[in-house]
Amino acid sequence: MSELSSPNVVILSGGIGGAKLVDGFARIEQRPALTVIGNIGDDIEQHGLWVSPDLDIVTYTLAKVVDTAKGWGYADETFHALDALKQLGEDTWMNLGDRDLATHIYRTQQRRAGVRPTEIAQAIARGLGVQHARVLPPTDADLQTMVTTSEDTYDFQTWYLKLRCGPEPVDVTYAGSDVATITPEVNAAVRQADLVVIAPSNPIASVAPILAVQGMRTALHETRANRIAVSPLVGGRSLKGPSDRMMRAMDYTADALGVADYYKGLIDTLVIDDCDAAHGDEIRGRGIEPVATRTIMQQPEDRITLARAIIALQRA
Repeated sequence: MSELSSPNVVILSGGIGGAKLVDGFARIEQRPALTVIGNIGDDIEQHGLWVSPDLDIVTYTLAKVVDTAKGWGYADETFHALDALKQLGEDTWMNLGDRDLATHIYRTQQRRAGVRPTEIAQAIARGLGVQHARVLPPTDADLQTMVTTSEDTYDFQTWYLKLRCGPEPVDVTYAGSDVATITPEVNAAVRQADLVVIAPSNPIASVAPILAVQGMRTALHETRANRIAVSPLVGGRSLKGPSDRMMRAMDYTADALGVADYYKGLIDTLVIDDCDAAHGDEIRGRGIEPVATRTIMQQPEDRITLARAIIALQRA
């Protein structure tokens, strides 16, 4: 890749936090060739429909239809179908809007027809007008994040949304990972990338399900790309969601150093927030180069600035 050309970028992403960084890359003037490998560990069947929350958040963000205040679902959404289901006695703890339901209906119909999830994800993105990026699941197999707590074991969505992360997590596993294999599209994308970015998503709930797919770690080890992760933990806490609690459940410290320990051997550089710069020497001692900058993305301009900073690291 010449210095003036746009890099071929692959981003491993969860939902809201990851989608913000994806949006930053998509907004750069010299837009890179962009492939997003999304988390499917949150996938769940709800009201007879197959819901893939993180893939949809990324797709809706790229399509510029996302509810920017919430970070998920459609903007200006209505919930008439959900209200009607509730009136019929259904448990409606998962907020699925009317237009959002159309996505799930289409996905479910296509799955039942035997269409590969990879093809379904790309068709949904095209249908929503996403032309400048590919959104791919890491595998065409089913894989689900399971959270074992002090009370019971739950799929991630039930623990996160229905139980509001109430029971304390003590372990996290990835059902189906023993048979889930990397798709040819994802394998090629990672190996041919100039830059692989692990977004500031929950390492245990959002990135680990991607890494659990057979062949993914091998592709990351063998890629020619620079491998850069962005820490989702700032000042020892999660900006959103239960990243800190889940890191501790898996015996990692809930800070930038714990993120470095988790990604050790998979990344070359860890981007941390300025407030965590004191961890720099310890991170470097893990064989990872630390880079401190502003990582909190409150405004669209923050997303663009962070994406540019990451591309600059690739060119350095």
